Amino acid sequence: MSLLRAVATVGSYTLISRVTGFVRDILTAAYLGAGAAADAFLVAFQFPNLFRRLFAEGAFSAGFVPIFARLHQRDGAEKAQAFADAAYSMLALVLVAFCTAMMLAMPLVMLVVAPGFAKIPGQMDRAVELARIAFPYLLFVSLVSLQAGALNALHKFAAAAAAPIFLNLSLISFLLGAVVLESDVSRALAWGVPMAGVVQFLWLKYHCRRAGLPISFRRPRLTPEVKDLLGRMLPVAFGAGIYQLNLVINNIIATLVAVGAVSWLYYADRVNQLPLGVVGVAVGVALVPMLTRQIEAGNHDAALANQNRAIELCLLLTLPAAAGIGVLSEPIVATLFERGAFVAADRQAVGEALMAFSIGLPAYVLNKALTPNFYARHDTIMPVKISAAALVVSVGLSLLLIKPLGHVGIALATSISAWLNVGALTFVLASRGHVRADARLKTRMPRLLAAMTIMAVALFGGRIVSEAWFGQVFTEPGAGGLRAAILAALIALGAAVYFVAVIGLGAAERSDLKALRRSA
Repeated sequence: MSLLRAVATVGSYTLISRVTGFVRDILTAAYLGAGAAADAFLVAFQFPNLFRRLFAEGAFSAGFVPIFARLHQRDGAEKAQAFADAAYSMLALVLVAFCTAMMLAMPLVMLVVAPGFAKIPGQMDRAVELARIAFPYLLFVSLVSLQAGALNALHKFAAAAAAPIFLNLSLISFLLGAVVLESDVSRALAWGVPMAGVVQFLWLKYHCRRAGLPISFRRPRLTPEVKDLLGRMLPVAFGAGIYQLNLVINNIIATLVAVGAVSWLYYADRVNQLPLGVVGVAVGVALVPMLTRQIEAGNHDAALANQNRAIELCLLLTLPAAAGIGVLSEPIVATLFERGAFVAADRQAVGEALMAFSIGLPAYVLNKALTPNFYARHDTIMPVKISAAALVVSVGLSLLLIKPLGHVGIALATSISAWLNVGALTFVLASRGHVRADARLKTRMPRLLAAMTIMAVALFGGRIVSEAWFGQVFTEPGAGGLRAAILAALIALGAAVYFVAVIGLGAAERSDLKALRRSA
């Protein structure tokens, strides 16, 4: 139940973040479309996010949280505070230097990450300008990740989980301001990015002080704990770098496919990210401190049980999401994005990519549930090796599929490599005795798959009936309200069928679902 409560807390705020993110993307699609201006902004926006994941999120979860939690439990709050201050100061120093260097070198960097832009007059200059505006976000959001890691280690998940909401609110505000003032929307969005970082930083600084942890800048010192942190972070950062390199390569290939390909993949990935963020990220955040505490205490049976429940929870929530997104990919894209500058051709392209991404959705989430098992045992090397192998597969498949499938081949290659990555993680953990399916998981897993299949069939039938009654509403212009009503009805149908199938097949108990609802 403690795992469920933690996941529900993080997941609830992440859901709000994803919903506001959808509002942001809907407005961006409407006023910016999926053309050259959108491609330039999205590359500029994704660039600091690439290094954010490299410097901060995964690496700090794996390195900072276990050390901070151990110091806090063993040596007390004062020692943990000193470590947090030292890590904070060292990270800030490195990031100021790095951000300065990257902003100066941006013209050369952009030639590498978006070579296709050079073929479009003015596109490269626009991308460089927007990237320079947005890049300082990296400094603030990386410090935010450290603050969030400290709060998570103290089992205070809410404030950190709420921080991403401010990014979406900031971008929405700047976008609407640009529309009212009739100024450049892409430039306004770029300015909204670093402003969001400042707001997120101040938000978590307040909550850290409130938690009795006023993290502040001190003279940077390479203490033994900071050396330990760096030693743990570097392999994870390298592993995150492998994943981010995959995204960079995907963008490079996409810029060579067609104008708009970067945007098509971005919008498809954003829809796919909703269940990944709500379930996968929440499970990963909650599981690292929990497994660390249980393993440090020698309670390996409890760690195994929590690992199984995390896998079960991931499958329970993401299998129907994957089926629903796959079956309803084009209706979802039409309802969310097709208006204004986002035209029918964009809807079809994004829908095809979304269907390909949905195949890998359960794998993306399971990856978040399995890697904490390595981090809690202070093994940050093996996930990196597995990620490196998955990268090779992904790039190879992208190059193989790009000619027959275009941008969809990139999405499909990503999904296939994600499943191979999960398979390898599971194999290694099982061979070490660190993951072992218990009787409950073995019984429920095939039943969950059966429930997902029943739901998918029901959705196919629902689409056929809706088309017979209302026509091709999702491919005809000017049917926004009707689209939304039919899509909502189809989603409700899928959820109801899945709920009945899950209970009827014994894939979950009513008490499990009630506990999940109460925790949320």
